[in-house]
Amino acid sequence: MKALPEAYELYLAGLSAAEADAIRPVFLESVAEGDHGILIRGAGSHHVQAMVDQRVPFGEIHEGYIWD
Repeated sequence: MKALPEAYELYLAGLSAAEADAIRPVFLESVAEGDHGILIRGAGSHHVQAMVDQRVPFGEIHEGYIWD
């Protein structure tokens, strides 16, 4: 298995174990594909969604609600 980029590791380390476990599969999907980074929507709220997003460079994480 490929290692997670440093930005992914640091982001997950800042979460509770349950939160990290909930979104880790998306980070692993990004690494497996190796093409796109992660968009975290709803950051700062109780309802957070992580997804691989083609607008985010691989190895990076962007937080926001909606991108135009």
